[in-house]
Amino acid sequence: MRPFYAALILASLAFAQESVSVSSPNGRNTVVLAVKERLDPYPSGTRLYYSVARDGREILLDSPFGLDFKNLPPLARDLAIHKQERREIRDTWRTVVGKSAEVQDRANELRLYLEETRPPNRRIEFVVRAYDDGVAFRYYLPAQPSLGEFPLSAERSEFHFAANHTVWAGRPNTFTGSQEVEYDKVTLSEITPANIILLPLTVEVSKSTYLAIAEANLTDWAGMYLTAAAAPNALVSTHPPRPTEPGVIVRSAAPRYSPWRALMIGDRPGDLIESNLVLNLSEPCALKDTSWIQAGRSAWDRWWSGDYAPDANFKVGMNTATMQYFTQFAADMGWEYVIVDWTWYGDPMNPNADITRTAPDVDMPAIIRYAKDRNVKVLLWLRWNHAAAQQDVAFPLYEKWGVSGVKIDFMDSDDQQMVNFYERTVKNAAAHHLLVDFHGAYKPTGSERTWPNLITREGVLGNEYNKWSSRVTPEHTVTLPFTRMLAGPMDFTPGGFRHSTKAAFKPRDTAPLVMGTRAHQLAMMVVYQSPLQVLCDSPYSYRGQKGIEFLKVVPTTWDETRALDGAIGEYVTIARRQGNRWFLGSMTNSDPRTLKVPLDFLGKGQYRVHLFADTPESADAPDSVAETTRLATAADVLTLPLAPAGGVAAWFEPLAPATR
Repeated sequence: MRPFYAALILASLAFAQESVSVSSPNGRNTVVLAVKERLDPYPSGTRLYYSVARDGREILLDSPFGLDFKNLPPLARDLAIHKQERREIRDTWRTVVGKSAEVQDRANELRLYLEETRPPNRRIEFVVRAYDDGVAFRYYLPAQPSLGEFPLSAERSEFHFAANHTVWAGRPNTFTGSQEVEYDKVTLSEITPANIILLPLTVEVSKSTYLAIAEANLTDWAGMYLTAAAAPNALVSTHPPRPTEPGVIVRSAAPRYSPWRALMIGDRPGDLIESNLVLNLSEPCALKDTSWIQAGRSAWDRWWSGDYAPDANFKVGMNTATMQYFTQFAADMGWEYVIVDWTWYGDPMNPNADITRTAPDVDMPAIIRYAKDRNVKVLLWLRWNHAAAQQDVAFPLYEKWGVSGVKIDFMDSDDQQMVNFYERTVKNAAAHHLLVDFHGAYKPTGSERTWPNLITREGVLGNEYNKWSSRVTPEHTVTLPFTRMLAGPMDFTPGGFRHSTKAAFKPRDTAPLVMGTRAHQLAMMVVYQSPLQVLCDSPYSYRGQKGIEFLKVVPTTWDETRALDGAIGEYVTIARRQGNRWFLGSMTNSDPRTLKVPLDFLGKGQYRVHLFADTPESADAPDSVAETTRLATAADVLTLPLAPAGGVAAWFEPLAPATR
């Protein structure tokens, strides 16, 4: 559908003290902006402040911004508004893969034109959008004689909350790393200037209002983090410096937009999961042909390594026989992909490694032929510095080989130069019909809308950590849907089939365990959004096991998503639809609980329900799972008993064509 934009409304503001506002289409979310004289850490002078209210209740109090430049005065004070523009956005667009097929983009936008009232009289535009599911703002620096090329030393976007709210904060406290952390339940007052907080940051404003701070359309800019601001209950943005230019976070030139600073807002935590705000703030699809982009499930050799030799001729490792073994299992399961992980081209830590040549034990043409004969596609692992240096040669070669995508690892940064590497890589990959899965990655910022071949990314503390730590707890796994997943797809690598209770769990590198029940891991396939779901365990662990049937049928891209119920860090229930089939996943933390799930999301008529649920024995024997089949309609309520660290996975098939 073509977008509809209302006619622009222009107005001049005669008085700098006058405030203006913009509200969402449903009227519930309102942003008020005003230029005021207030005392701030910056020198005194008039500054622009914004505040946010929902249903008339203030969520964010007056919050300022500032742009600091190296060797130039900051752009923050002595500002006056001299014009405003308004427009309505009423659009509908379709995803290629994702959590919903059709997305409504409905917002009211306000653009304020500001100018310094003293020399050099620089101009800046502040753009605000109010959606039904949140608000967002960004900056625009127009072309002007007083501001051409600029070295930005700090962007100070502030968020002043009305009270000392509870938040769920990922605190790596560093700009360099893989963003693989827990999200701690703390209060705003517990965040200090020493903390570096990941986005999204989820905030419980009240029992009926939840908010998450995120960013969208991160392009040629440094990634945004948060830290404590000077005022009580206030946060301010902070950014990693350019590695080649200390003291500078962004080097750019006017005209220039910043990324969007987004606040998802909902009445309950599940509203944040359903929100498409980050995608709506991102650029439309840049690809004319997306028919080659396919979601799916993948077998993976790396997590489960080597305590079993399925054939006397080889032991699991990086060799042709191993990759054919995993490929055959993918084919048996009906999975779409297999990943050939690191060391396929030799030592990945060798800076001079050649990603166009294979290690001696790897016959890549044979692997690809074997996979093609079984309708399985091949993905290749790459270390990022090798991809940066060689992709112009390697990507065309991979297309010629018949490779379907690349998994690129160890970036561990989102400084401006690394952000640009991501965009260059995914654009180049698209030109050669290659999917991209970024590992050692920063959080999503909506670029999967622009480049849908960016099929998923890590940036999450996932099952991999069970090899060396006890950090992937049931509390962590039911916090992720309300924190990291709000930003977009996450490659958690679910599906561990070697189970342990939380008390008995011990990390181990070979054939690692997972905390919690079989149904808990199965439910992740529905709860966790990722168009590429990489199943972490081995064929040896899966074959002949209960629950494997669910892994054969569950899709990874959806027409509709409903977050039915949940409490952050306690439990979650999500239903997703593909075509006329619904899939449901429920997960709980270490506490057992019984959930009642109304099935009013179903269409008319009867459905056959296939349930994989905990048993009375699951608390002590977490690999225990019960498979049952029953009939249900939209009028029914499922009663789901969940063991400690338990879950339920289900799919619903209509007995006759369902109507919606």
